[in-house]
Amino acid sequence: MKTLHQTILPMLTALATLLAACSSDNVLDDITTPTSGGTASGTGSSTTGSLTSFTVGIDKTSAEPATTADEQFPNADEDPLENNTFDTEVSIDLSNPMEMNENGVEVTVRDGHITANHGTTKQVCYVLSGSTSNGSFTVVGEKKYEVRLEGVSITNPDSAALNLLCSKRAYIVLGEGTTNTLADGTTSQNAHKGTLYCKGKLLMNGSGSLSVTANYNNGIHSADYIVFRTGNNVYVKSSAGHGIKANDGIYINGGILNVEVSAAAAKGINCESHICVNGGRTTVITTGDGTYDSDEQEAKGAACIKADSTFTIRGGELWLKSTGSGGKGISTDTESHFLGGSTYIITEGGQYKSYSDTASPKGIKADGALDIAGGRLWVRTSGTGGEGIESKSTLSISGGETAAYTYDDAINSKSHLTISGGYVFAQGRNNDGIDANGNMYVLGGTVYAISSGGAEVALDANTEGGYKLYVQGGTIVAVGGLEQGSSLSQSCYQGSWSAGTWYALTGGSETFCFRTPTSGGSGLVISTASTPSLTSGITVTGGTSYFGGLAVTGASISGGSSASLSSYSGGKTGGMGGPGGGRFF
Repeated sequence: MKTLHQTILPMLTALATLLAACSSDNVLDDITTPTSGGTASGTGSSTTGSLTSFTVGIDKTSAEPATTADEQFPNADEDPLENNTFDTEVSIDLSNPMEMNENGVEVTVRDGHITANHGTTKQVCYVLSGSTSNGSFTVVGEKKYEVRLEGVSITNPDSAALNLLCSKRAYIVLGEGTTNTLADGTTSQNAHKGTLYCKGKLLMNGSGSLSVTANYNNGIHSADYIVFRTGNNVYVKSSAGHGIKANDGIYINGGILNVEVSAAAAKGINCESHICVNGGRTTVITTGDGTYDSDEQEAKGAACIKADSTFTIRGGELWLKSTGSGGKGISTDTESHFLGGSTYIITEGGQYKSYSDTASPKGIKADGALDIAGGRLWVRTSGTGGEGIESKSTLSISGGETAAYTYDDAINSKSHLTISGGYVFAQGRNNDGIDANGNMYVLGGTVYAISSGGAEVALDANTEGGYKLYVQGGTIVAVGGLEQGSSLSQSCYQGSWSAGTWYALTGGSETFCFRTPTSGGSGLVISTASTPSLTSGITVTGGTSYFGGLAVTGASISGGSSASLSSYSGGKTGGMGGPGGGRFF
């Protein structure tokens, strides 16, 4: 797998200064983040990572992450290849194709373009080998079938390279250890939808590799659903349309997927229904800018993952980066569920503005409810207007590790927002840390939030709309204070803070160590289940790291001095802090 690298020189310089002020066995020396998708070099060594500097790059190495969930199939009886038998083999050499009519299968050849028709014949397996620079392979028939790729190279300048027109299940098997390539041209005789097009259900199997280049439209397109499994190693590059597109569902149960798209407002993985991630390592990079859709009369940006229905991750790894204006990491029209696995998202572009509409960059945008119950979710945005995690409905966090380091609001909900568990970090460098346009409820978990200063606060509920922030449990560190008029069932305390300093917050038998930013909102508000104590200027050794080294639990602590605390009743506070900007390094 690939490593996470520190890539921004000013950040490195400031980090080195901070480390010099701490002991040589400071906790930062011991922190490693999961390594994968970090660079294009393919190195396998582990390196210290950080929320503010992790990278995302294409990673074709075949080692899959260990964190997986059970496979999901829309039809658990018929979809798995192992539940089927395809023992009527039809071998076709693309370099020297021959017409035939045997075992209920008719193969015709016209100028290098091959059509195989198995009609009502069952259990057919097409075994393809060889190459063609001006040809294609098309399947028609009325029964499900298998296509085994044994080192093929197909380029069709005029249409789809692999054109699966049978509406039944198509099992694509990538032969073990084989390399297979598909490509189309920039023009089309029939306005084809994908370099690899499947009219029916597309079920990917095998442990070979497949590279798909799309110059006219989408890379892989199914009119039904697509399932990827362990062993698959698939790379898709599209300069004209989406990378992977399905109408009725995309299920990533395992494998290595790498997708690059560059067209304006193009999507890396796009589905008109559900997208489910249960395993494997998926890396998606979009570079196209936003555009104005005159038919729908709205501005649109690119997205690494776009689901018209729900998005769910239970296991595996997602590495997503969108660099164009208005780009998004994950965009869903209904609900989003983060239940396990690891998700890393970067957006670098600013807002896309047309004459009548604007598309803003966002790490995650869910038009429906968004819930985070497990796994790791890191989001970083740097372009103007870039929000981190946004729900147009309710947002709930009950477990896992969530961290957002963003240009605008780090975590935002249009309606109510509830935190009941997990570890949450949110820093809005030019706005609030966590912002709810309804009520915000902090019932449990550990929350570390930082605002930019001025009128912005670390935890912000919509007081103007008649809503409140309710603090009823959990461990809270709020650099920048709490919303005015908060309801504090659990006692809160305030104090000042020094920039770039390690603190230990102890409540009862639990200690949460955190490092303050170099600048941010004025005032520090803390809260724990029991009366807390705060120690500043500590040295931290060992423990479990969170947020890429910005917080630690279970560490050994030495040195430091007791910080003064006073009772806090709500509203913005004064105190020592940076002048705004909210940078960590």
